Amino acid sequence: MKGLRGVSRAGLSSLFCAVGEGTFLLKKELSLVESIKIGLKSCKDFVNNAKEVNKLKLFKKKEPVYKPPKKTFREKMVDVYHYRWFYLMFLPVAVSLFVFHYIPMYGIYYAFTDYTPFKEPTFVGWANFEYLFSASRFWQAFRNTIQLSTVHLILGMVCSVGLALLINEISNLKFRKVVQTVVYLPHFISWVVVASIFTLFLSPQSGFVNAIISSLGGTPIYFLASEKWWRICFYILNVWKETGWGTIIYIAALSGVDQEMYEAATIDGAGHLQKVRYISIPAISVTILTVFILNLSKVLNLFDSVFVLQNDSVIKTSDVIGTYVYRLGITSADYGTSTAAGLFKSVISLALITFANWLSNRIKGEGILG
Repeated sequence: MKGLRGVSRAGLSSLFCAVGEGTFLLKKELSLVESIKIGLKSCKDFVNNAKEVNKLKLFKKKEPVYKPPKKTFREKMVDVYHYRWFYLMFLPVAVSLFVFHYIPMYGIYYAFTDYTPFKEPTFVGWANFEYLFSASRFWQAFRNTIQLSTVHLILGMVCSVGLALLINEISNLKFRKVVQTVVYLPHFISWVVVASIFTLFLSPQSGFVNAIISSLGGTPIYFLASEKWWRICFYILNVWKETGWGTIIYIAALSGVDQEMYEAATIDGAGHLQKVRYISIPAISVTILTVFILNLSKVLNLFDSVFVLQNDSVIKTSDVIGTYVYRLGITSADYGTSTAAGLFKSVISLALITFANWLSNRIKGEGILG
């Protein structure tokens, strides 16, 4: 059948004529073999004709795609003047980005030097990286960073999607707004305040949680000083603080779902769980994937939430690259090694961003970096 593609009506007519001719000759008492030969020859000519038609279509020149003419420099300046107020609003952001992100990149040089505030930097090549890669504390901090970030990423996404689906089921508009406001508030509380509040709640002497444990006959637990309980407390605090803020984008995506689909599902007898499973979740699946890919590139950016809850009793469990760099640079004044550790973290983050962009291209057809 491949040879029949692209054949004109005239070609099909010739085929039917050839078959008819073979049948006519057969009726004229010619031998069966001769009639078959004539029919096969006609079919062979037909197939060759079809191949020629396909070749012509294959080598046919494609119609040129319209490309808008390039703008001249004068036209570009006219556009800039037309949108001048937008550029003016963007100017403070651009200046702060350049001052606080690009100018400090000069400090990468110190990753290859032996530098402290008390002496001039001395170039040492890769010695700082060799020290880092041979230090067990560094790899311990790297493993902790990956574990804490991965669990935090998965828990945060699951809880945010679940809470967004629950809020979407609230039919009373005023009550829904109240719920959204309440769950957004923890995001705006500083991590220092959050750590102080939960330290009081979890205190083994006067904490609310340990008071309940003691009243039930249990032994008070120092949660934030126990390697067994520290990570659980860390995950709970992160979920409590950031889940509400994470629901914003999912609620926005759910608001764009056609309500007629829910009405049709209700008429067909679908319950709330069935509508969530077969309508709501598929509708926001692309949004979930996009948020996951964007957050994947930030898995190493842990500092505030860990630093305010960290203490010497749980340093093996809670130490991450951010706090490790802080101790080397600020506490120990070893700027060369701390800069090398920060540079290593940046390289890994760049690799994760590149991977996230590639993954987005493969799944969505477009990258997150443009």
